[in-house]
Amino acid sequence: MTSRPRVLAVIIGRANSKGLPGKNVMPIAGQPMVRHSIDDAHQADCVDRVIVSTDGEAIADAARAGGVEVIMRPSDLAHDTATVDSAVRHAVEYSDDQAPIIVILYANVPVRPDDLIDRAVTTLIETAADSVQSYANVGKHHPYWMVSLDEQRRVQPHVRNTVYRRQDLPQLLIPDGGVIAVTRTSLFKVVEDEPHAFLGEDRRGIISPEGSVVDVDSAIDASVAEAILLRSGAKPSPVKGRAVH
Repeated sequence: MTSRPRVLAVIIGRANSKGLPGKNVMPIAGQPMVRHSIDDAHQADCVDRVIVSTDGEAIADAARAGGVEVIMRPSDLAHDTATVDSAVRHAVEYSDDQAPIIVILYANVPVRPDDLIDRAVTTLIETAADSVQSYANVGKHHPYWMVSLDEQRRVQPHVRNTVYRRQDLPQLLIPDGGVIAVTRTSLFKVVEDEPHAFLGEDRRGIISPEGSVVDVDSAIDASVAEAILLRSGAKPSPVKGRAVH
């Protein structure tokens, strides 16, 4: 029986957020937001090791309380224009982990399906792709129904069409922030002026059920996430006895 490749999960979270300051440690359903991603990573069957990359001491403290290693990110990788992949590469290199598969999780996504991480990694392995990312249907926020307004507030359709019913819109998906699973080889592929080069040439996707992933960028997002978690009976998980790899 062939053994499964080793999987390293890297949770990334910056200290400074312009839209919602301190969001990665704000309380959501009884615990700092980052802890939900930590718990998701620990609960995934495929993940062998979990680390958190951050430039914030509060995030680092919350992560350590969740039983994971913290890799402090240098300032040049912590500003708001620093790329996701550069931060993850730094964490992977600093961890000295040779895992061939890297799972990238955002600290500000406290709600994701229980099986999402495992689905992404399984798809990556089964398809031999370079990366697998989770997506959500755009739903009613579809380009067919988008418009612009000119200086006289006249409506200009973005895409001219005759679709009036949501169910008749052609399917379009958008990255939902739930998970990215990528091979180590692809992650370390850097191409100037191609910010998504780290996803590789063969990019696959999995679809999250509607509303099952909440990416928190605003106070409203945070309220939605908390409501979903409390409704599902989410409680702060114990950290005593948690092994730190």
